[in-house]
Amino acid sequence: MAIKIITPPAALLTLADLRLHLKLDTTGGVHADDSLIAAQLAAAHEYCEHYTGRSYGSQTLELALDAFPSGPIQLPRGPVTGVTSVTYIDSAQVTVVLSNAMYALDDYSAPAWLTFAYNTVWPDTLAAPNAVKVRYVAGASTLPSAVRAALLLIVGHLYEHRESVSSGNLASPSLTIVPMGVDALLDTQREWSNY
Repeated sequence: MAIKIITPPAALLTLADLRLHLKLDTTGGVHADDSLIAAQLAAAHEYCEHYTGRSYGSQTLELALDAFPSGPIQLPRGPVTGVTSVTYIDSAQVTVVLSNAMYALDDYSAPAWLTFAYNTVWPDTLAAPNAVKVRYVAGASTLPSAVRAALLLIVGHLYEHRESVSSGNLASPSLTIVPMGVDALLDTQREWSNY
């Protein structure tokens, strides 16, 4: 099983939000570090999605399987808002688009599941890697407040600490993990069924 991002989400926070959080002077409407801050936001977004197993911002994902399973197909990185297509390679080595009458989306479960429709079964596929591909749209339409706070904390940390090492004393008692920090915020959104 592999998943690929087909259409990435738009940025979840504006540069204005980030500049305000970082307390940057934006006289003239821009800041010299805008491109750096945008890159740090992208990295923070990736971390949040990786840590929680969920998608933030509408995006198109594609799940590839070597064959149809005997039961439903779990759709990771929800919430799933719709299925775009299901394709498979049949035994004649032809790529076939499965009729949407053959499957149903269970988006009440977390994670969501793609099930075969009543009185149907998944078709046979060619024994080949990635013979089945499910393309779907996922991502929370609004950014949860805990994720927003985590994004701001991560960008703030990355902006303040731009190198992987520090010449300062990292064993200092003043350098401790912030209680109720990023991971504590993201734990409220984490897809726990995967752990």
